[in-house]
Amino acid sequence: MSAAASRAIGTATGSAGCRSGQCPEPFGPVEIAVPRARLAAGDGTTREWRNAVLPRYARMTRQVEALIAGAYLSGTNTRRVGRALGALFRGAVGKDVVSRTWRKVKVDWEAWCRRDLAGEDAVRLILDGTVVRVRLDRKATAISLLVVLGIRRDGQKVLLAVRNMGGESEAAWRAVLDDLVSRGLRPPEFLVIDGAAGLERALTALWPEVPTQRCTVHKHRNLLAHAPETLHEEVSADYTDMVYAATPKEIEARRRAFLRKWRLKCRAVADSLEEAGERLFAFVRLPPSQWKSARTTNAVERLHEEFKRRIKTQTVLPSAETAAMLFWALLASGQITMRKVDGWQSLGQPPSNSTIDLVD
Repeated sequence: MSAAASRAIGTATGSAGCRSGQCPEPFGPVEIAVPRARLAAGDGTTREWRNAVLPRYARMTRQVEALIAGAYLSGTNTRRVGRALGALFRGAVGKDVVSRTWRKVKVDWEAWCRRDLAGEDAVRLILDGTVVRVRLDRKATAISLLVVLGIRRDGQKVLLAVRNMGGESEAAWRAVLDDLVSRGLRPPEFLVIDGAAGLERALTALWPEVPTQRCTVHKHRNLLAHAPETLHEEVSADYTDMVYAATPKEIEARRRAFLRKWRLKCRAVADSLEEAGERLFAFVRLPPSQWKSARTTNAVERLHEEFKRRIKTQTVLPSAETAAMLFWALLASGQITMRKVDGWQSLGQPPSNSTIDLVD
């Protein structure tokens, strides 16, 4: 901060030294000296210099806010959170601090849920749901968290929506999608889904022309569910050879071979593969550099896994709303980070119209 003040001091009328204070960090409070100065404008007026690193009136970092909010969202009251974190922050976190932090996080969450999406350049959407247990009417109840992850043209992932719903029906997914569209989200160029029937119907009704990829990992699990355990290794080997073939022509040839073999050996496996149709291979419409990231919903699955790892000590969350809010808070605070997708350099190229030949 002193360096930032020094760069600005060329236009300053003078410095009033520094003001000191404490800012709680995840590993304890940190003493901070904030330089003070006034900057002269061209019209002769002056204004106070403000540092962008430490916002005005900041008392704690976003990570600490998320830590407090996370403890509160997990079902602990304000006094218990204050006592639990008081030793870490040397008494800087009392119940009033917890209440203020919780209110701030809740306001940020509500603003995020209402934010305008017209400027969001998401060329690809990845959609998937997961089940968590929450307390409803004093009973532990399973609900679905529906998550929509966007991929921007520069390859960066961005969380677009996380909503708690009673399940993954067409109506539930349509409510999530309609909300995104109402806030200005433009139709994407490519979709990746887990294969849930309700989600497929909702997307077909909303964006029937957008190429949709069925997650190859989910389909692999479906195939194994239709085969005796003694055949799992063989099914997996044949399926992997097909899905990870280097060219569309190789994929077509290996798909035909897969169907011929498994119609004789275990008809249910072949029928399960045919059920997915062209959507299992929609990724071939993209440049090969994108195939790895476009074949699966792994980007969302990893978020689900990390979220559940963070809440595994709470077998039941206090409410449905807090489940979605906690998922968002872990990302908003930077506790969970997301890297760019593989092959992002070619995201500017739209999907082609070519598909694999399903005739066998």
